[in-house]
Amino acid sequence: RIEAARCPDVVVAKIDPRKLKKKQTVNISISGCQPAPEGYSPTLRWQQQQVANFSAVRQSLNKHRNHWRSQHLDSNVIMPKSEDEEGWKKFCLGERIHSEIDALPDNENIGIDYMKVGFPPLLSIVSRMNQATVTSVLEYLISWFGEKKFTPELGRWLYALLACLEKPLLPEAHSLIRQLARRCSEVRAMEENKNEEQISALNLIICLVSRYFDQRDLADEPS
Repeated sequence: RIEAARCPDVVVAKIDPRKLKKKQTVNISISGCQPAPEGYSPTLRWQQQQVANFSAVRQSLNKHRNHWRSQHLDSNVIMPKSEDEEGWKKFCLGERIHSEIDALPDNENIGIDYMKVGFPPLLSIVSRMNQATVTSVLEYLISWFGEKKFTPELGRWLYALLACLEKPLLPEAHSLIRQLARRCSEVRAMEENKNEEQISALNLIICLVSRYFDQRDLADEPS
């Protein structure tokens, strides 16, 4: 009773606003995907084939994961820590895309500088990533894609990370892939030059999210 009497009537929690700055806003959307441009909607047969191919890739990855994990990485491959968002963006996309540099010096004589062009999602790399890291990197790239254009480098990594996602999905991963599909549909709808290769890549990601990961309300209606 003595201790209780000494407690103030009103207690105010001390909160460090810096810890809340990064993720202080949560945007929730329940809308579906925007339809594909006229003439570019994928057929049901094409979508079913992509799901079958993707399923085979996932099975092969799971079967050989231990083998690829045991392979030595080249000395220049330094995987960032899971929480290093900027490090992963540069690792996956390279300095050219991440920093929006139009051109890089020609280094043909010394081979490819992966720090500048980004590391591809090699099996020896993605096999070393646990589910927490897969989800984190997926979040980093989707965040980057939210304000940037689609690139082949980004597409390859998104496909690889989706192939590494374990089912059933955790709530965070579930939300992320739905966000990804919607963003793909937005970029696809804004595609002015109707780049068939890029639209096909965006169709593929939407297809995998909606039909392989069972988010059917986001699926493209067959043409």
